[in-house]
Amino acid sequence: MKKLVQVEEVEGEGLPALMGEQIILFCGNYFYAGKLVGVNDSFVKLEDGGIVYETGDFNAPKWKDFQKIGTVYVMTSSIESFSKGK
Repeated sequence: MKKLVQVEEVEGEGLPALMGEQIILFCGNYFYAGKLVGVNDSFVKLEDGGIVYETGDFNAPKWKDFQKIGTVYVMTSSIESFSKGK
């Protein structure tokens, strides 16, 4: 038997709430970091973005191995989780 659940959209939550912030996206193959400047149903846009190959200590002021690309578009379907970045 299927259990019905009610989905409630909460304003000020999720990726749109982090607009203009430095974030990190944890995806299936890579971690991406940069300034979040765009969000839609298909992708997010990061300025000054790149790939975080090694995070190092999360309390450190910078990523241990960050390879800058520039503007990066990441498909939302590949994002597993996200957080504020450095």
